[in-house]
Amino acid sequence: MKQHKKGFVLWIAIVLLLLAGSLAAGFQGRTESVQEAMRDAVLHGENQIPFLGGKAVNPGLVSAFSVTAVLLIAAACIRAFAIPRFRHTPGKFQLAIEEVVGLFDRMAKSNSPHRNGFLGAYIFAVGAYIFVGTLFELLGVQAITTHGAPITLPAPLSDVNAAIATGVLSYLVIVSGGIAGNGVKGIGKSLKEFSLPISMSFRLFGALLSGLLVTELVYYFVNLSFVLPVVVGVLFTLLHAIIQTYVLTMLTALYYGEVSEPPHGGKAPKGKP
Repeated sequence: MKQHKKGFVLWIAIVLLLLAGSLAAGFQGRTESVQEAMRDAVLHGENQIPFLGGKAVNPGLVSAFSVTAVLLIAAACIRAFAIPRFRHTPGKFQLAIEEVVGLFDRMAKSNSPHRNGFLGAYIFAVGAYIFVGTLFELLGVQAITTHGAPITLPAPLSDVNAAIATGVLSYLVIVSGGIAGNGVKGIGKSLKEFSLPISMSFRLFGALLSGLLVTELVYYFVNLSFVLPVVVGVLFTLLHAIIQTYVLTMLTALYYGEVSEPPHGGKAPKGKP
């Protein structure tokens, strides 16, 4: 009991010492207004970073490549080392993998009972990308801008280009479900929802960007820049990771099932997965 108290007192002392040191060091004035800081968080006009031979790109692009590489390496390692060791009586890791895969598989089957083979794989992939990509900003990976200033890499989908690409890709998957399920008529059913890729893209972009802007605003003011940014950043990030993963995958599965459903009294085309 005494050891726990000593450890707690030691941690408090370290925190107070670091706080006192930061206050004694003083703060450097911001060279840009809060409006400019928030505008750049959206447009990335100033804080770009060199990539592939020094070409200046948005930080979100580097984040996207990093998250994609992490997911592909993780998938390859799980396939090569973990799946061959799976047993009839699952362990903790196998149980976790099966539960996550089963979650998206059940979502696909419940929303698209006629065609769900490819749908389950797609919503699992896009869901994993959104979830891991949103949590990526919690790592605080640093990069150097073209002006020599440090910057923290944001979530990939806080860049409007990445959000639009994800929304359009999901819409194309929905269109493919309509074609596979109903042929040429499926195209007409899919095109009725012409605003779907726009709503998907900007819902995803707006939700993730709001957390980024709120955190940026909190960091901007010195009086709020202790402890509170950690709480706000983690809270917004976790909520957005869960909510946006669920929303986009559910919408994709729902519309895919609607457009791929065969006509009443008809039969699904051959080749049903």
